[in-house]
Amino acid sequence: MISTPSPSVPELRPDAPQGGRMAVVALMAAGLFGIGRLLAPPGFLATALMAAGGTLGAVLLVSLLRNRFRAHVRGLARAMLDRVIARDAVPSFVVDEEGAVLTRNAAAETRFPAQGEQTLAGLLKGLIANPAALLYRLQGKARRDGAAREEIATRGGHLVLAVHQLGEDSFLWRLEEAAARMRAGRTPDSLPVAMLTVGRGNTVLFMNEAARHLAGGRVKALDRLFPELPLRPGEINTVSTAEGPVDVVVAQRDNSGGRQEIYMIEVGRGAPGPDLAFDSLPVPMLTLDPDGRILTANRLATRLLGRAPDAGCTLSDVMTGLGRTVPDWLREMADGERDQQSEFLRLRRTDREVFVQVTLSRMQAGDGTRLIAVLNDATELKTLEAQFVQGQKMQAIGQLAGGVAHDFNNLLTAISGHCDLLLLRHDQGDPDYGDLVQINQNANRAAALVGQLLAFSRKQTLRPEILDLRDTLADLTHLLNRLVGEKVTLTLSHDPVLRPIRADKRQLEQVLMNLVVNARDAMPEGGEIRIETEVAHLDTPLERDRATVPVGDYVTVRVRDSGIGIAPDKIQKVFEPFFTTKRTGEGTGLGLSTAYGIVKQTGGFIFVDSAPGSGTCFTLYFPAHDTVPEAPAMAAVEAPQILAQNGEGVVLLVEDEAPVRAFASRALRLRGYTVLEAESAEDALRTLEESDLTVDVFVTDVVMPGMDGPTWVRQALKERPDVRVVFVSGYAEGAFSGGEPMVPNSVFLPKPFSLNQLTATVQQQMH
Repeated sequence: MISTPSPSVPELRPDAPQGGRMAVVALMAAGLFGIGRLLAPPGFLATALMAAGGTLGAVLLVSLLRNRFRAHVRGLARAMLDRVIARDAVPSFVVDEEGAVLTRNAAAETRFPAQGEQTLAGLLKGLIANPAALLYRLQGKARRDGAAREEIATRGGHLVLAVHQLGEDSFLWRLEEAAARMRAGRTPDSLPVAMLTVGRGNTVLFMNEAARHLAGGRVKALDRLFPELPLRPGEINTVSTAEGPVDVVVAQRDNSGGRQEIYMIEVGRGAPGPDLAFDSLPVPMLTLDPDGRILTANRLATRLLGRAPDAGCTLSDVMTGLGRTVPDWLREMADGERDQQSEFLRLRRTDREVFVQVTLSRMQAGDGTRLIAVLNDATELKTLEAQFVQGQKMQAIGQLAGGVAHDFNNLLTAISGHCDLLLLRHDQGDPDYGDLVQINQNANRAAALVGQLLAFSRKQTLRPEILDLRDTLADLTHLLNRLVGEKVTLTLSHDPVLRPIRADKRQLEQVLMNLVVNARDAMPEGGEIRIETEVAHLDTPLERDRATVPVGDYVTVRVRDSGIGIAPDKIQKVFEPFFTTKRTGEGTGLGLSTAYGIVKQTGGFIFVDSAPGSGTCFTLYFPAHDTVPEAPAMAAVEAPQILAQNGEGVVLLVEDEAPVRAFASRALRLRGYTVLEAESAEDALRTLEESDLTVDVFVTDVVMPGMDGPTWVRQALKERPDVRVVFVSGYAEGAFSGGEPMVPNSVFLPKPFSLNQLTATVQQQMH
């Protein structure tokens, strides 16, 4: 049933001014028409006045009909609204913009019986402190956003005030008791913990019964209760009471509208035991003896620890220190060497990795010294810190890998190059030929290891091509079956409409081999490894493991095993360089980090799902490509089986490493080229100062002391724009661009290169 408070309240208040304006328009129309009739004989002025009066009359008639129609529509809408809120169990009011109650439902009649108050602020006066200001603020927000909502603490519990704008002149208010508080079966006034609500300016808006009992009555300002402000949450604060100062531990909770809820528990009159007040605190807390044994743990602390502490359990049994040991820290606090100190510790949980910030306070109880530990979940903070540290670590490792690769590739170029020179003077029947081949093969293996160093730092040179994963896996199946052995079964499953991807085939094969070998090692008793390919379309970005996969089409590769699985606290570390769960001597920790680097540099994503005893699944996402797979092309810089033909021309060779320069110079001269040598960029520019000197190709190292390769080449090309360029470097091709435009007529040859690779590249540039 909907009740209307008083017939004196107009149903449509804004219509009153409109009615006054319409009366004025009617009088003006009648006056103009009458004046026109009085003018005789009727002339142009009389006709004009009569016409104006008639027009105003017509406008008046149309306005009356339109307002009557609007009033009818508003009446229908109001009637429909009345029928809706009449059955609502939540007290609901419809008020005008001045706060006067227009209608209310039966629940509102029951909760707020009419006692002459016809405004919502008047009805809430005994329930909320200063309701007019609160209603004005929420109504202003509803006028701006269409609706507003706020939870208010009252003596009887928590209320949720919600307001919706119905039109320009009316608002719907609903007063709902907070469901979570009611389900808990406790209102703030019934809590055994002292609790108060503070507004802006430290004004105390509400105190429950326990807080009033502690303070000896109601206080209006926070500084009347706490002589030292600001408060120190999680620590011991002093409260002024009628019986004198009392030490309390304070917990603080932010609420809406700038309000704060403050909870207090006494600690100065003995250690809190496992009573209702301690267990109800909204912050995880432990009490410890000086030796670190856990005496009590409240409900939230037990939930954070993942289990209730056993009898005699110590803090070291449930947490581990990130720096110094927990017993040393506890001893300092118990001996009074420090008043208060916070430490970040890691919980000894097996289900997931959890970090906590523990703040210790010392107090004197009846039976000796006690320590109070306030816990704060710091997992998100430590995760962000770990991301930053991981980024710094990967950057440092990348720089180290790049430097190591550069030096190693120079050494390997000299070793394999001079080995090629020796092979030219020996045939297969020579006793030394086999030894030279072994040197050459091991130099190539060393080059592959250097490539792994660059892979996890994402700085190796990729040669991407369009691939069909079905063909790639078919070519790799024989090798994979040999890798897994007889105890393990390898099964492949492909999507029948699989789309191609763009990747470096050799590097992709390395990723798949690393994943399969890890899956094999996780099943020492044998099992099944499944490799599944599938096309996936993402309508929304996929966010997981601190990565976001954009919307689009992808080809996924899943490598599943039925092995021992990975523990939850280690699953986030599997892609870190040198991290391994294998025993010493069984793994280097580079396999997964290498796979991660290759996948990321290809533009893909890699994720891992695992549970102890349930196996592991690695999922790779590669952007789908629309172009059909290309025919396998001959590698541009792979060692050809047939030696390159002799050539003619002048080559300026610039290389700061003497062994590499010696090998490259001899190799090019053997093919008939005239070679000019320079050990630095400055020497090369001085050589080019001879105007009558003709040079066909520059072969230059990229990174050198002083001026680097691209810089001197750009300077030299200003005078000799037709000269071709071959850049060689132990770094990756993209490591030296730095955003600079490409040098025209240039190619890149990564170290280590063979004799045939160098001469074939120079010959290609010549022609």
